[in-house]
Formats: sequence, C-alpha cells, structure tokens
Amino acid sequence: MVAAFQVGKAPPALPSIRDDLGATLEQAGWLLSVINLMTALGGMAIALTADRIGHRRLALFGTLLAGGASLAGAFAPNVESLLIGRILEGLGFISVVVAVPSLLLRLTRAADQRLAMAIWSTYMPAGSGMMMVIAAIVLPGTSWRIVWLVAAAAAGLMAAALLLLAVPRRELDPLPVKPRPLLSEMKEVATSGGPLAIALCFGAYACCWFAIIGFLPTLLTERLGYSTFTAAIVTAAVAILNVTGNLGAGWLLHRGVPRVAVIVGACLSMSLCAAGIFVSGVPDILRLILAGVYSAVVGVVPGALFTAIPVHAPRPELAGASTGLLMQGSNIGGLLGPPITGALVAAGGWPSAAWLTTAALAVAAAAGLFLHWRERHKLAP
Repeated sequence: MVAAFQVGKAPPALPSIRDDLGATLEQAGWLLSVINLMTALGGMAIALTADRIGHRRLALFGTLLAGGASLAGAFAPNVESLLIGRILEGLGFISVVVAVPSLLLRLTRAADQRLAMAIWSTYMPAGSGMMMVIAAIVLPGTSWRIVWLVAAAAAGLMAAALLLLAVPRRELDPLPVKPRPLLSEMKEVATSGGPLAIALCFGAYACCWFAIIGFLPTLLTERLGYSTFTAAIVTAAVAILNVTGNLGAGWLLHRGVPRVAVIVGACLSMSLCAAGIFVSGVPDILRLILAGVYSAVVGVVPGALFTAIPVHAPRPELAGASTGLLMQGSNIGGLLGPPITGALVAAGGWPSAAWLTTAALAVAAAAGLFLHWRERHKLAP
C-alpha cells in the first residue's frame, strides 16, 4: 500500500506541477504513466532478480528507493528531473510488489493462502486511493512538493518497520537457489498457459478499470459540475471501493466458490454496469452510482487472479516470476485503457467508450474460462 502511494500521488498533483514547473500535457501524461511503463517492461525480470538476491532484500530496497526518489523529486527544479525521479519510483514500486507475495506465501499456512493473497490484492486501490485523498486534502493550501514529501516520509517509516520486524524473521531468509539461466526461466514462465492467461485476464481488467477511473474526474467536472477537489475525493472513494471486491474474492474462494464463477460472473455482470457509465440516456447521478458498484464488484477479479498464481506457476520457485508477468499484463492494460478511451471519445463521444469496456471484460471472462479448463486438468487426480 505504501509503495502504491507513488502511483496515487500524481493524478491530483498534476495541476500544481503544471503551474509550478510549466509541464506540458504530454509531459504530464508521462509523469502519470511512467510507473506503469516501468512495470510493464520489467516485471518478470525484476521478480527473477528477487529469487536470486532474496525477496525481503528486494522489498526493503524497493521501499528505500521509492522513498529516496520521492524525497529528491520534492526538490526537482524542472520537469526532466521530476521525470527521472518518477522512473526511480517506478523501479522501487515494482521491486516491492513482485517481492512481497512470495514472502506472504512463506508466512501463511497452505489452507490460508487464498485468503492471504486476496488481502494482498487490495494494495493498489487501497494505497493509491488513500494517497489521492491525502493529496486532495493537502494540495489546496500547499503545493505538489508537500505531497511528494508525505509519500517519502511514509516510505521511510515503512522501511524502518521492515528493518525492525521483517529482518529478524528467520523464515524470510533467502532460500538457496539453484542457478539457472535468467532468460530460460523467463521463457518457461512466458510460455506457460496458466501465467499467460492470468496476465491477459488482469490486463483486460486493468484496461477497463483504469479507463473508467482515469476519465471519472472529467465526467464529474464536465457533466455534474463538481469542483476539482470534490471530483478528486469522489474518484478516490470509487477507487477505494475496489478493496471490497478484493476482500470479497478471498471470502468466496475460502468458502469453496469456484474461481471461474468469481471471475466470469463479475466480468459479464459488470460489463453492463461499465457500459452504463458512458452510454447516453443515463441520469448523471446514476453514472456515479454505477461507477461505485462497478469498482466494488469487479474487484473480485484481481483477488481471484492473485490466488491463482501458486496453482498455475510452472514450478513453486517461479511463483515470483509469475507474479511479475501478472504485473506486466496489468500495467500494459493500464497503459492502453486511458488512451484508447480518449481516442474513442474523441471520435464518437462518450457512448463510444462503452465498446472498450465491453470488449475488455469479455476478454477477461474468456481468460477466466481458460484458467478454469487448465486448472481442472492440472489438479485432476
């Protein structure tokens, strides 16, 4: 969650950054998306690095790197310096999120792994949403630099907590790793049907979710007449509602509901909800309600997918690399969703965006069905 602060702090701060540093719209777009780009490019490679140097070390390194880059970024004299800081924050973020799942699995009983991984999946909506709220509260009386300092302080406190509480835990010591060629392991994961389907499903989900969250402030200010501050708070609240779905997935799976029912049921039912946010003829206040319902219910998808990693990883020791591939899929979807939505809206108005949400959720449902088929064959006696 603290690592996700680096993602959530930027959107509300963009107007302040543009006023202070004179950033163009193109530069602002890069400040938003560079963390997604770093994760999309390097998720699996960094995860395999964690297997070699130790997941706890990488989690601590990533936390320190993100905090240090955020601290330095708070004093950036120009956009170029701030962008370099965002690249380093992205490396810190991906280092944390690919390292922590393996540590959680080592601390959790086998019977509780589904629940633990579902709880873990809340880190992005909870962390980024919380930071959006903090930024929206802090910004009116200060500047974006204070928001960067808050994110840096949070990372510093988390690094201290890891040093005090995680380092002494002997069960988190690095495991002996049999040296294998890095490219060979990357190929093994990338050509395995299960991890690929998980990454595709998460990418399609993220494409739709980021498209809605990314354009919700515009809908709120243009169609409902909300102020920028109110729009930021409401958008953060809608993002945080995603946590209820993440936790709901753990509860459902823990009680024996099939993963395919969770994924496919949410994607198909929420495709109508997501389309209703954009199509014509829907009362504006209802669009806001639909956005909240969509975020809350569709959150079961990442919860279900994170719990699938231990089942579908080619080998147990490649669970971290499979998580890295999932993160790559997620961030590719997050990169593609907003610009595709923007192009559709520019070409045919807001109703055109419903084509993207429907197609993306249909792809996620299809990937969920494939996972179910593969899981049945893999777990068959």
